[in-house]
Amino acid sequence: MASVIGVFSSRDKAEKAVNEMREKGFTNNEISIVAKGEKGDKGAGKHEEGGTTMEMGDQDLTDGTAWGGTLGGVAGLLAGAGAMAIPGIGPIVAAGPIAAGLSGVVAGGLAGGLVDYGIPEERGRYYEQRVKEGKILTVVKADRKKVDDAAKLLRDNGATDVEVH
Repeated sequence: MASVIGVFSSRDKAEKAVNEMREKGFTNNEISIVAKGEKGDKGAGKHEEGGTTMEMGDQDLTDGTAWGGTLGGVAGLLAGAGAMAIPGIGPIVAAGPIAAGLSGVVAGGLAGGLVDYGIPEERGRYYEQRVKEGKILTVVKADRKKVDDAAKLLRDNGATDVEVH
């Protein structure tokens, strides 16, 4: 198994890439998305982070609705979507298998969660910063024979910082 990671600057590009990956045979168990959430979303619950209160949506993103408009239909494409607060980032939304993994490593931040995907900690911190900036992170964990296709699909749809680990 290997992981391919890339960064999208827009929800539309990320959604198009996920759709194309699924059309090419990638499964929901192979594709994950992480994006920064927004404070004050309607229906939000309050969560404490570092002594400050932030608001965070608690809706089920698997129905295709966007939490804070961040992921739109992309979240509806993947199972296991959820919202959580990550120290140093704030509210995020995560969809796909990474969502469960991140909920267990909230204290280690997103960079710590990416280590489980074979991403070196230093590169994980780099990608964590991209999410802080409002970018959308896509991670595909698949058999080695599929990673080249995944990387190509990410690049063809406008992903930057595409790496295979």
